[in-house]
Amino acid sequence: MDERELVERLKHIQALYIGATTAGERAAANKAYDRVNTRLEQERYTKATEYKFSMADHFQRRLFTALARKHGLRPYRYKRQRYTTVVLQASPKFIDEVLWPEFEKLSETLGDYLSQVTERVIAQAVHADQSDAAIAKEIGAAHLSQRPGLPSESSG
Repeated sequence: MDERELVERLKHIQALYIGATTAGERAAANKAYDRVNTRLEQERYTKATEYKFSMADHFQRRLFTALARKHGLRPYRYKRQRYTTVVLQASPKFIDEVLWPEFEKLSETLGDYLSQVTERVIAQAVHADQSDAAIAKEIGAAHLSQRPGLPSESSG
């Protein structure tokens, strides 16, 4: 039985536990869950490799960290690493088949939602025209600001 099958079995046992009507059914489902979860933990940490993930923003970092914890992993980062860096110890199979695909799907959904909310709030609170900035033919070096985010000074 591979890790993916173990995860599916855990989900099935959780569903049985939720649907159990007697104490005996709940106890049996709970014991089965514990057995499979123990096996999953053993497989997860067998041949664990350290992975470093660099997230694009804090939303992705928070999502990825939550997913890692959901699966029993302990995310961390080393001193002086960027805030958007997440390091995990896990098996390559678990990362490739479970964690990363789940993260990609959820991240895409979250990104779409946050983009829609951002556009709506900017249109309502700041300005309705959200088109990109116009493209100029040429930019002279003298017209560039030395500090990002500040308007450049034009020379007379």
